[in-house]
Amino acid sequence: MTDPARETLRRVFGHGEFRGQQAAIVEHVAAGHDALVLMPTGAGKSLCYQLPALLRDGTAIVVSPLIALMQDQVEALRQLGVRAACLNSSLDAEQAASVERQLLAGELDLLYVAPERLLTPRFLSMLERVPVALFAIDEAHCVSQWGHDFRPEYRELTVLHQRWPQVPRIALTATADPPTQHEIAERLQLQQARRFVSSFDRPNIRYRIVQKDDARRQLLRLVQEHPGEAGIVYCLSRRKVEETAEFLKEHGVDSLPYHAGMDAGVRADNQRRFLRGDGVVVVATIAFGMGIDKPDVRFVAHLDLPKSLEGYYQETGRAGRDGEPAEAWMCYGLGDLVLLRQMIDQSEAGEERKRLEHRRLDALLGYCETIRCRRQVLLEAFGETYPQPCGNCDNCLEPPQTWDASTVAQKALSCVYRSGQRFGAAHLIDILRGSDSERIHRFDHHLLSTWGVGSDLDARAWRSVFRQLVAQGLLAVDSEGYGGLRLTAASRAVLRGEQPVFLRRDPLPRRSRGSASRGALQAMADLDPAGLALFQSLRELRAELAREQNVPAYVIFHDRTLHEIALHRPRDPDALAEIGGIGAGKLERYGERVLARVRERVNE
Repeated sequence: MTDPARETLRRVFGHGEFRGQQAAIVEHVAAGHDALVLMPTGAGKSLCYQLPALLRDGTAIVVSPLIALMQDQVEALRQLGVRAACLNSSLDAEQAASVERQLLAGELDLLYVAPERLLTPRFLSMLERVPVALFAIDEAHCVSQWGHDFRPEYRELTVLHQRWPQVPRIALTATADPPTQHEIAERLQLQQARRFVSSFDRPNIRYRIVQKDDARRQLLRLVQEHPGEAGIVYCLSRRKVEETAEFLKEHGVDSLPYHAGMDAGVRADNQRRFLRGDGVVVVATIAFGMGIDKPDVRFVAHLDLPKSLEGYYQETGRAGRDGEPAEAWMCYGLGDLVLLRQMIDQSEAGEERKRLEHRRLDALLGYCETIRCRRQVLLEAFGETYPQPCGNCDNCLEPPQTWDASTVAQKALSCVYRSGQRFGAAHLIDILRGSDSERIHRFDHHLLSTWGVGSDLDARAWRSVFRQLVAQGLLAVDSEGYGGLRLTAASRAVLRGEQPVFLRRDPLPRRSRGSASRGALQAMADLDPAGLALFQSLRELRAELAREQNVPAYVIFHDRTLHEIALHRPRDPDALAEIGGIGAGKLERYGERVLARVRERVNE
């Protein structure tokens, strides 16, 4: 890597070294070549185009799909002293005109723009009048029609290559399985671009899945394991979002709802409170999406089954962007599976799309039910081989047991058949356990030979059995009816005793577990009491600076930077400049106040 790149990295961004493939990508793009970059969230994708933008002549045009994402990145760059702006619908006419004047006058290093704005004839004509350093296409997976964040405008971005063939393009994403990677390259005409694929592994995230059993109480226990820490809780429906946020609030959690059905002003205010506050938990649908750039989210929880492993990976990737320990937790039950199968089958999508969605759901089920290391299974979905068990997922930390459930499976399948293949798991469990309810008698199900044959298992154990039989394809969901269960072609061999069935034994729920986030507290273990007090004081100073400028605290300094200051206690500007994350812009802007706070605490 050339000295100018390293010097700019140190002077502007405050970093002494590149991470991973950053150096190679920066050198490649700065030299004028196209690139397709696949790099996990939190690994430093933005630097891969921001630094070349400063090394090349002209203005870098960054295509970004969400307003919140643009605004955060622009504010973070301005904190570094970089001339950055955005053009989107949040600006009034006068503000937009001011940004355009800066562009035409050559006063911008980077301009963030939504694809809809970029593609207007007026904006394209304006770009013809200015030198363009490069085009960066962020969240490039939006080009995929099979993806979860499809934006049709992304398909039209080939115009950039057609009108500016000599300007380098860099497309970036954190979420793309091999078929999506191929589609990105094809749709954006980047087949000849050099491809940089980093490991999709997020080693700081602990993956944990629990069987659904009073889900809100289970969630509350999780949140209580992360006291005062920021988190995101995903729910499938708007109603569940509202109810869950209210439940957490009633139990003393600073929680806020977020979904597309809310008043736009309230929704935007809730997002701002989450981004700029400490310890706020937001409960949301996936409308709370790609624009979340908050680095200190300590947990992401799913109260409902996501639609695919790709979506799950992206949503869980919003935890621990700062590299500190974080947790991805999912509460999963048979009802989730039934609902998602019904949603797929009853949708208006074509048969090809439905088949794809079923395959993706099956892959997700395989991940949920696996007894292998979850990280290995997750990364395999992205075409990556993880060499050994990770030691940081529930299956590694508490290896699941399997048991021979052949006889139990025969009882379950026989009960489905004898009751007419039209009832859901709850009623089937009542039959098997010998319930004497009115509904059992109404259908004469107390007369079935399977009535009471499963009384040796409790309802929770039977729910686990039915969930896993569906996941293994031994039972199917009647999506046309009311979600009843029916036999499949594979059921026959089990009923005849020709095929054994082994199931994982779900662990019993615990009142409390060690949390992955405890590692975040342990990260401060190298600070003595005076260092811890200084760290907290620096956080208070950061909050003051953020309030003064009405920006999120993390665009001022990350916790990691404050920790390093508290550890080394620099006493002059030269020493402060050696701290990671403090470039020339931040040193000039905040150096005196930071050093004053250090001297004040050290001299106490």
